[in-house]
Amino acid sequence: MDLTQLRMFCCVAETGSLVRAAEQLHRVPSNLTTRLRQLELELGSDLFIREKQRLRLSAMGHNFLGYAQRILALSDEAMNITHSGVPAGNFALGSMESAAATRLPSLLASFHQRYPQVALSLTTVTSGEAIERVRAGKLAAALVDGGVDSDDLNGCIAFREKLVVISPLGKPPLSCAEPNSGLTAFTFRSSCSYRQRLQEWVSHHGQRTQTVLEIQSYHAMLACVASGAGIAMMPEAVLQQLPGKEDVQVNEVEDSFCDTATWLIWRRDAFSPNVRALKELIIKQNDGQPLVLKHPIIGE
Repeated sequence: MDLTQLRMFCCVAETGSLVRAAEQLHRVPSNLTTRLRQLELELGSDLFIREKQRLRLSAMGHNFLGYAQRILALSDEAMNITHSGVPAGNFALGSMESAAATRLPSLLASFHQRYPQVALSLTTVTSGEAIERVRAGKLAAALVDGGVDSDDLNGCIAFREKLVVISPLGKPPLSCAEPNSGLTAFTFRSSCSYRQRLQEWVSHHGQRTQTVLEIQSYHAMLACVASGAGIAMMPEAVLQQLPGKEDVQVNEVEDSFCDTATWLIWRRDAFSPNVRALKELIIKQNDGQPLVLKHPIIGE
């Protein structure tokens, strides 16, 4: 079953005549007869009651007509969106938890005001998960830490972030380990780039993470650190929004570990009007400053 067969079926149903439908579709009647028979064989049911001079829809034909019309309408809508270049339709966006909490509220509010015809859905995932979902076509775009060095993806810097390490009050992070026992770190899942960065920072200072406990939110992460159980790394902008931030010690880390950027990424072959509109809005919110466009580094 293809769109051409559905258009033929709808046209014959509307005119009640193979001859008139063939004239409208600029085809010969025999071609319509063959294609409609193929459609009926595929469906396993007669769509028409065939009489000498005309065709009438069967009961199944009446039911199928509604579906065929809806399929064709959706197809036309999709083609119009693609060809017009106007943002519209569904827009599946992925984001790290940190960007969703600090950067996206005002951005998505502005996006909705400008493009109310876009049905945007937001999924919070780690950077690694977001990258794979964009590559698989499950997400149209995503905000990730760093990005990817991949020929099938492209991206640009959306926001710059500063990472800090938090530890229990009065206790520097590297002194949180018992002698020879290693540190306890609170992080997101293994695909979280901040988790990898924290472990690299700890290793850089000759320590090691003995225990890694996976946490589902920054609120819970902060509470665990405040209880004295270990350390964590998070964007400073996220920490400033969390209640209870005064219950932990904030430790700055070296530039090579704390300076990072959130990237907007998308498939190279799927730079849709929706993705373009979001990118342009990010540029505007950055006061028109040009964003770096290139293959990123990998990076919540």
